[in-house]
Amino acid sequence: MQHIDEQRLETDLAYRFGYLVEFMGFGEPDIRAIHASATVLGPLVPTLVDAVYEKLFGYDATKRHFVPRQAGYDGAVPQDLAAVTHDHEMIQFRKQHLARYLTALVTKPYDGKMVEYLDRVGKMHTPKAGSKELNVPLVQMNALLGFVTDALISTILSLNLDRSQEIATLRAFNKLLWLQNDLINRHYQAEPSAG
Repeated sequence: MQHIDEQRLETDLAYRFGYLVEFMGFGEPDIRAIHASATVLGPLVPTLVDAVYEKLFGYDATKRHFVPRQAGYDGAVPQDLAAVTHDHEMIQFRKQHLARYLTALVTKPYDGKMVEYLDRVGKMHTPKAGSKELNVPLVQMNALLGFVTDALISTILSLNLDRSQEIATLRAFNKLLWLQNDLINRHYQAEPSAG
């Protein structure tokens, strides 16, 4: 039986990710399957981004998070929910962030930099990073990741891949999105106690 330092899981990102990767069996075959999907999924990123924003704009509980200024954005911010439109400059800025994220998933190496990036994705939706005004509740983050997961599954199933490639790609993305889910959820936990 392997010993896991549970306190360290809460304080050491690389250790935590390594544990999760080993536990879930996320390895080189999964990364190859994800990277192999880049040529077919890459061109579909704009469609996926639009679908995500269409869904987010369908609920006041999710749309309201697009009123505060996004970290790194210097232009005009919407004054209220009615001003939050798909063509607003800040929404375009945020859509570009989501497109870069989805592209990174299928193109970047899964090294320490990528782990830090996936962790920042979780943290930036809280006041702990990025905009202090942005505090997306965990229920909304879980809803979003569930929607993105289903959209990716649906897209992969529509590609008519060879069955073994389809299975490998679906399993790889499933593991990856569970890893991302953990790196979101960890930023919503209370800080671990020192004792």
